Amino acid sequence: MTNKKDKKQKSKFKKLIGKLHLWFGLLIGSIVFFISITGALYVFKDEIEGVQRKEYIYHNEPNYQNKEKLTIKTLERLVEQQVPEKYPIHWVNIPIDHALSYQFYYYERNEHAWNYFDEYPVYKLAYVNPYSGKVLQVYDEKNGFFNIVKMLHWSFLLNSDWGKWVTGIPVLIFVFMLISGIILWWPKNKAARKQRFWFKWKNIKSWKRKNYDLHNIIGFYTSFFALIFSITGLFYAFFFIQAMIYVVFSGGNTQYPDFSHIKTTAPEELRTETTLDKIAKTVEELYPDAYMFALDLGHEHIDDHEHPNFEVYVRHLSYSYHKNSNLIFDENSGELLHTRNPEDKDFGEKMINANYDIHVGSIFGLPTKIIAFIISLLCASLPVTGFMIWYGRNKKKKTKA
Repeated sequence: MTNKKDKKQKSKFKKLIGKLHLWFGLLIGSIVFFISITGALYVFKDEIEGVQRKEYIYHNEPNYQNKEKLTIKTLERLVEQQVPEKYPIHWVNIPIDHALSYQFYYYERNEHAWNYFDEYPVYKLAYVNPYSGKVLQVYDEKNGFFNIVKMLHWSFLLNSDWGKWVTGIPVLIFVFMLISGIILWWPKNKAARKQRFWFKWKNIKSWKRKNYDLHNIIGFYTSFFALIFSITGLFYAFFFIQAMIYVVFSGGNTQYPDFSHIKTTAPEELRTETTLDKIAKTVEELYPDAYMFALDLGHEHIDDHEHPNFEVYVRHLSYSYHKNSNLIFDENSGELLHTRNPEDKDFGEKMINANYDIHVGSIFGLPTKIIAFIISLLCASLPVTGFMIWYGRNKKKKTKA
């Protein structure tokens, strides 16, 4: 009797899960398809742009090894003369390899705008020869293909502060669907198990059966990676996901390291035309094998966010962001106040730093990008095959009626 009751309860539970899986799938299927396709399109952004922009990424200055670079402030003025904009330059990316061009960014964000195009009044990148100050090429990143794809993926081109919920909530439901899909997939016995792991179509002619197998088997094999990509995407939509990731991987720490108390104390009179160059020189001496670092040029901007201190972000790898150092300088004297390298960070911090790379597949370079691309396409297929299962069954019921 107990076994029969247990079987009935399991059957009722599976039926409930099946209904929820179906109706949630019909509700968010098209959104999951769209998010998956835009994710797949974005995966190889760096590789494609690297080829398209190769002649500008390298400045090709003759005999540059024996020449002096212009000061950062001089370069800033020269860029503003050649690329006049309503707004000041926001920051500059400085590569450690002296053969590479500097990257000056015009970037402003209006947090009160309701759509992407109004939210970012300007987002441009200028590749600059640091020895001559010549602007080699300017890219309108705001209207560029990959950035529009990214913001479609992120927020459907709505304001990024709340548009991320429009994509985040369906992805949260998708996580439930991945878990419920595994429950529904789970075979009742050994005989059923044989048909769940691979396609056995030798004597199968029905497209409905083949479509059903595609949905189940692809769903099973993609579920692990799909959960990882979904959770790392939800990281950007919901703070509780960020907090959960840090607490879990830091071993229970609930307080993220905060260094906002380290501030500029030197008088403003000490700041000179070459203070930023002094900071840059210090970074280059500390990290001769890094890839590049970013310097904020210190102007006021539309979003008016406060910087508690002058932080310099050092990126160690060309293909990934997860290995980085964070330095704090006195922005008036150029003195180094604090250093936090990868080895100083707990595992929770490292996971937070690695989240973007895991999400786009760049964590281990090209191999993981290929995995991310394939999984994204397979995730896009799940709403399609799921809808076809529902459509086939619905059509059969109508035919019988």
